[in-house]
Amino acid sequence: MAKESGAVHSHSGEVKAGERFEFGKNWNRFLSVLDEARIKEAEDSLKNMLNAERLEGRSFLDIGSGSGLFSLAARRLGAKVHSVDYDPHSVACAVELRKRYFNGGGDWVIEEGSVLDRDYISSLGKFDIVYSWGVLHHTGDMWMALDNASIPVKDGGTLFVAIYNDEGAKSDMWVRIKKLYCSGMLGRTAVVGAFFPVFALYGLIKDVITLKNPLSRYTEYKKKRGMSVFHDWLDWLGGYPFEVASPAAIFDFYFKRGFTLVKMATTNGLGNNEFVFRK
Repeated sequence: MAKESGAVHSHSGEVKAGERFEFGKNWNRFLSVLDEARIKEAEDSLKNMLNAERLEGRSFLDIGSGSGLFSLAARRLGAKVHSVDYDPHSVACAVELRKRYFNGGGDWVIEEGSVLDRDYISSLGKFDIVYSWGVLHHTGDMWMALDNASIPVKDGGTLFVAIYNDEGAKSDMWVRIKKLYCSGMLGRTAVVGAFFPVFALYGLIKDVITLKNPLSRYTEYKKKRGMSVFHDWLDWLGGYPFEVASPAAIFDFYFKRGFTLVKMATTNGLGNNEFVFRK
């Protein structure tokens, strides 16, 4: 069920003002290419980072559920799932996946809500696993979002977050590019027209140098958490608001809140650093 609140109007207003990328519409397009292989990759990603083959008997809160893919993966692994997203189109994506794979039910609650609403997040109760991958840095107040995401974690529970790596001046440059993308049709066309060829050419050069089949970059991309290369490119170019943090900053932030780092996967570039904490 969708949570009726002012979040709908706030989201719409931010999009119209050029202050927010429409993640949900991008994820809605992604559902057209979602297949069993992508779902399996998403399941494997969860199993790997959570060190668990199955999630039966465990509750799973997906903050910023996006396409709904990882809520679906957690549910198929046996968890009781609660999906939350600020974007009404993302909420609709999760509803569609629940309808496709669980006949509209099956221990899977879906609603609209904001991680920046502390009272709302507190009202959800406690969960064995709280998951928020690549989301909290898009809220407009990352540190508040990171703090609020820790609220629903049970004592002894797991918090799994992924946050964009801090690349200093490079990150500052991408803030400006993303703002341009979200400014309107002209900005969006300019950014996509400039960077899609750059991304494709960079990948081609890299593959030629390393003697890899250039086509495999696209055909095998689903092995990266079940994602789609073109939808990820759009998500990256338009993903605004946009904030970043170093691994050390995230570690210190949660250590002060009673969390212990269990597992971490970092990047040397502009991607996400992944953290699994135990409360």
